[in-house]
Amino acid sequence: MKYTKNKLEQTENFEIIRKRSAIITKIRSYFQTNGYLEVETPILSPELIPESTIEVFETTFSSEFHGERQFYLIPSPEVFMKRLIAQGSGSIFQITKSFRNNEQIGKDHNPEFTMLEWYTIGSDYMDSIKRTEALFESLTNGNTPEWFRPPFLQKSIEEVFKEYVSIDLLKCQTKTLIRNEAVRLGLSPNKTDSWEDIFNRIFLSFIEPELPKGKPIVLYNYPRQIQCLAKEIKGTPWRERWELYVKGNEIANCYTEEIDRRKVKTFFEIEYSKKAVSARVISDIDNKYYQIFDNNYPECSGVALGVDRLIMLLTRSTSIEGVILFPFSAMMEE
Repeated sequence: MKYTKNKLEQTENFEIIRKRSAIITKIRSYFQTNGYLEVETPILSPELIPESTIEVFETTFSSEFHGERQFYLIPSPEVFMKRLIAQGSGSIFQITKSFRNNEQIGKDHNPEFTMLEWYTIGSDYMDSIKRTEALFESLTNGNTPEWFRPPFLQKSIEEVFKEYVSIDLLKCQTKTLIRNEAVRLGLSPNKTDSWEDIFNRIFLSFIEPELPKGKPIVLYNYPRQIQCLAKEIKGTPWRERWELYVKGNEIANCYTEEIDRRKVKTFFEIEYSKKAVSARVISDIDNKYYQIFDNNYPECSGVALGVDRLIMLLTRSTSIEGVILFPFSAMMEE
């Protein structure tokens, strides 16, 4: 899709638009055929799950009768979908708009994007690898390249750190130790950098660019020191989490969901305290959200997948701007 400078006038590639529509139809069909309930939850929310690494958009609801209140554009539908699971929805999926602020604009990023999120009851993160492979299989045809086709390659984070940068993460569980490894690799961490900050710099600098591109690859068992709502693996420094890369593009993130209410409550407290210090927008949180995780809350696994990136790959486009109608970059040029 091409845009004239300073205008939103566009010459659409309607063939790409038709392919996008067909891919989304196939995604819906896959989940409906496999017994998932499609849900549609709000994109405006009065509270969010606090995530210190994500900046959000804020807006104001104004009413003559109800006064004013701050609302937030969701960075993912998780905050609502987990409430539905608590109410007995069973396995659910959703294709929805999500929003993230203060990120790059261009080839791989758009502040407004389409997310596929699904939760499978009675499932863990390794089960979800098989489910995601089956989804990919449903999207393939005779012309689909090998670099998209399942089965996925699978490697643990521990393995790739040893393989690519000769770091044994089991022996680098303090900030000082992982900082020493970063310096050995030529990086210059700041004194204020956390263990997670240094881990991410090493990963993004030396590992992510070198990941295999001939097959989809799942990286699993992320460090426990990276705060998230993924279940911890007992007796290890890892969490039940994976990320999926296709041709070097990270397109999906999966957890075995943490359902221990005490740990969910602790996560909220830690992440909110971080946001209170550094975030541009400090979203409200539901201080009682953790209470939905009672003894009846089912074991489940959740996957979030970037639909625009998926479509970019399947249509062999060079940028998500080519598969989105009215990308943000074009609007910025007005």
